[in-house]
Amino acid sequence: MQVVTAQRRDLTEVFTGLRPRQFQRLVRAVHRNGGRALDPDRPGRPWALALEDRVLLVAMYCRTNLTMRQLAPLFGISPAAVGRIISRHGPLLALAPGKRKPGRHQVLIVDGTLVPTRDRTVSASSKNYRYSANLQVLIKADTRVVLAVGRPLPGNRNDCTAFAESGIKDACGTATVLADGGYQGTGVLMPHRRQAGQDRLPDWKEQHNTSHRRVRARVEHAFARMKNWKILRDCRLKGDGVFWATSGVAHMHNLALSH
Repeated sequence: MQVVTAQRRDLTEVFTGLRPRQFQRLVRAVHRNGGRALDPDRPGRPWALALEDRVLLVAMYCRTNLTMRQLAPLFGISPAAVGRIISRHGPLLALAPGKRKPGRHQVLIVDGTLVPTRDRTVSASSKNYRYSANLQVLIKADTRVVLAVGRPLPGNRNDCTAFAESGIKDACGTATVLADGGYQGTGVLMPHRRQAGQDRLPDWKEQHNTSHRRVRARVEHAFARMKNWKILRDCRLKGDGVFWATSGVAHMHNLALSH
């Protein structure tokens, strides 16, 4: 017996963090990205759940980080079927790349976040004392909307290296990009630093740093909201799973910001 279903609109926000209208936008995005090839009327063995319920299952998995054995009885299917749905549909929730690269009139913010993951091939022991992957995230400064998520790198890589290797640098286009002091040599705007022999910065540099911190804090707010999807606190997926999970959460984060 299926306990959780997309037909129960009152459960959508509880289990996904999205209001019903936002959840329907997610379903339509999955349908466009390849979900229509997964419809029951297509040739082959049909799925046990409708497309809406499959999207709900993946979104709920990201939101709650329940195991497949815990999700299975809620949807009235086997743990193996839950695993197949997550594996097949997870990438379809990913954030779509922008049709145009940001222009020079835009202001963006970049920063990295550590996502703990069980897969040692994409992680390393990090400053959070866990095996984690470094995910670079690029957001719009004015709206906090996530524009891009970089490919995962081991968590012991510094941000200036990850900026180029993850692909985030290419996603910046010609926009003005703000970052913290860990992005030296990347060409982004960083806070002023004291030179050798300087006791303090000039007042005008201190004012610039204050403004810079105030704006750059928005990416930290975005991370805090994204980590309400608990899969980013302990990702059990292997291989590209940590990337698809982070990108899917970024997509849902953007939908949650919309009206």
